[in-house]
Amino acid sequence: MTKRVLLAAPRGYCAGVDRAVITVEKALDLYGAPVYVRKQIVHNKHVVESLEKKGAIFVENTDEIPEGALVVFSAHGVSPQVHQEAATRQLKTIDATCPLVTKVHQEARRFAADDLQILLIGHHGHEEVEGTAGEAPDHIKLVDGLEQARSIEIDPNRPVAWLSQTTLSVDETLDTVRILKERFPNLQDPPSDDICYATQNRQVAIKQIAPQTELVLVVGSTNSSNSVRLVEVAKEYGAKAAYLIDYASEIKDEWFEGVETIGVTSGASVPELLVKDLLEVLARRGFSDVQEVRAMEESLLFALPPELRKDLKAAGK
Repeated sequence: MTKRVLLAAPRGYCAGVDRAVITVEKALDLYGAPVYVRKQIVHNKHVVESLEKKGAIFVENTDEIPEGALVVFSAHGVSPQVHQEAATRQLKTIDATCPLVTKVHQEARRFAADDLQILLIGHHGHEEVEGTAGEAPDHIKLVDGLEQARSIEIDPNRPVAWLSQTTLSVDETLDTVRILKERFPNLQDPPSDDICYATQNRQVAIKQIAPQTELVLVVGSTNSSNSVRLVEVAKEYGAKAAYLIDYASEIKDEWFEGVETIGVTSGASVPELLVKDLLEVLARRGFSDVQEVRAMEESLLFALPPELRKDLKAAGK
């Protein structure tokens, strides 16, 4: 039997990641180094290291940035408090928050303005969750996993709604909402689905591939929520084994014992270059028959942040 690779499509960069990375690159080109970035611009080791080489400086907090300097906010979004901290330090800000995350922030503000309790489904400590929760800290309670959905308490006399982090497992989010609705029948839905289109599409693609494979390799970083979810979904839908790797050099010989078909995909913050490197390494191991399995087409593009567009236009770029 021929050793083969089933290559998931869509995979890799989503529109929000593409926009965020280009924002930092164009800011470096326009303003010169250094350009400060609060947190990792996207959750990918290779992307962060590449931008550091070009002159980006990644910091955890705004107080690490010299007063008056330029800072780019990451694709995961920030809370109003972070905007306030930046204004106090007179920082020039470029907000590269993904528009789909901004939508969730707007939903949080709207629910809070109506004095609803908000159950935010997401992972404790994730930057996107911190940013969304910061929009309405007095109204939001985090629901991290099914156990918390079963145990969280709310005020029974006040209306309640749910929102979610954009990069979760679609299946687990639906399960969480089902549990919450059983407990709180009047739970209101967000105006539209919060799970990002790219997260959903990548999960749909790997669901199609996983049952046909003995091994799935997901290119992505361990702090990338959507990449970690792809490994979980692959195992859940029939892959005998699935691993998350940043680089092709991390694969291990023992993973390949008895393997005829390998599934390959990448998280939404992963450049295609890293997938090509992996396919070359797999070809050298005899897995040269690559069949792309396309679940759907993606054509979404986001405009660059308005503050950067304005300066690019003024500079004639």
